[in-house]
Amino acid sequence: MGTAFNIENLKFKYPTSKNDTIKGISFNVHEGEIFGLLGPSGAGKSTTQKILIKLLEDYSGQISYFGTDLKKIGKDFYEEVGVGFEMPVHFSKMTAIENMKFFSGFYKNTANYQELMERVGLWEHKDVKVGEYSKGMKVRLNFVRAMLNNPRVLFLDEVTNGLDPKNARIIKEIISEYRSNGGTVFLTTHLMNDVDQLCDRVGFCVNGNLYEVSTPRNLKIKYGKHEVRVEYRENEAIKSSVFPLQDIGYNNDFNTLLKEKEIETIHSGETSMEDIFIIVTGVDLK
Repeated sequence: MGTAFNIENLKFKYPTSKNDTIKGISFNVHEGEIFGLLGPSGAGKSTTQKILIKLLEDYSGQISYFGTDLKKIGKDFYEEVGVGFEMPVHFSKMTAIENMKFFSGFYKNTANYQELMERVGLWEHKDVKVGEYSKGMKVRLNFVRAMLNNPRVLFLDEVTNGLDPKNARIIKEIISEYRSNGGTVFLTTHLMNDVDQLCDRVGFCVNGNLYEVSTPRNLKIKYGKHEVRVEYRENEAIKSSVFPLQDIGYNNDFNTLLKEKEIETIHSGETSMEDIFIIVTGVDLK
């Protein structure tokens, strides 16, 4: 596996802005991984994504796509990338199947959209006008459209936002399978459950700067409390005790508690991705 994107000292300023929106960020996206770019609204996530999909080109710094300068790549680039914007883009007066046939016409290589629509539960509604679809149905159709060209790299923005848990799980299963087959995913989202379940690595974008590029696991270890909390029943009441995680197997009080009490739960001090988001960005997701 190589590097899908290598970004060095990326800066960007909108013509109407006095200050840079992107302030010299550097990171890479490995081929065959799901990379999550996280951060509060207005932090620069969407701008970065638009630059990587060549919607914005007046930037400074260096971006390479599989070793080639992104600015030197022509329209063939769009044969290799799939994009799912947060706001679904369809023709509302056309049926779902008419939309898929129309968008498929842009590509040389196309996926089996019937199979994709069946999997996300839309094939039985293929002849319904998209304007009559619910928000969740539009989100699912939007995902199918992003997959139409069998992309090498998939850009997804809030891909499960507005979906019920069952359909969100189906979408995430397809994304995981896509990655397992060698696909690369660039994901932006506020849903930390998606980050936990999908991302191999994440980076936090705050005020145009990039912080803490790492794996979710390593971030949880870094920001977590190195302790174990045990809840147990004693005299019909639920009580709890906290023990340091280091050398926990040799902690006599911990071992005695496990042997003598009716244990209800045992938890490590692992910090959630939501807590880490708040710590790093200073923004509460609630």
